[in-house]
Amino acid sequence: MSTPKEELRAALIKHALIIGRVTLTSGAEADYYVDVKRAILLPEGFRALAFLVAAESRRLGATAVGGMTMGADPIACAALAGGADVKAFFVRKEVKQHGLSRRVEGPLLDDRDRCLLVEDTVTTGGSTIRAIEALQDEGRSICGVLSVVDRLAGGADAIRAAVPGVPYVALTTIDELYPERPDARGGL
Repeated sequence: MSTPKEELRAALIKHALIIGRVTLTSGAEADYYVDVKRAILLPEGFRALAFLVAAESRRLGATAVGGMTMGADPIACAALAGGADVKAFFVRKEVKQHGLSRRVEGPLLDDRDRCLLVEDTVTTGGSTIRAIEALQDEGRSICGVLSVVDRLAGGADAIRAAVPGVPYVALTTIDELYPERPDARGGL
């Protein structure tokens, strides 16, 4: 019987790893892409993710799980589905211009909340850092950062520099998903 981590890895390799030239969010070009949502929005990937994110939420004492919208949305929902006793939230790229004009959506977060920031794929860490800044601007406490896949391109270091002393965890890395890639010795 396989572990949730092995199940997630298998789902990512089968459904999310795309070999071919792509432009990343950062604007850089790469010879492969990991479209995490292709794997985690299927039953086997979602079940494995739910178990892993809920476990990490409990380990870190998180009371809220979320991050930059789209990348974080299914991960935050997976924490709930996995049984974590947390609030799910989403960070908009910009303040909503109508309604309640909020940047952080979902149940209201307060000073007692410990936020686990989640991201589907980390390359440079830029999206994650923008979500960190949005939470910090609202005075929220960040207890950890979790990515489904770390492309091992410097993002982890950038995230650690943005929130010193806060643990960063990658559920998988590109080395586990595509060890034979052309840039395996570094790069994007």
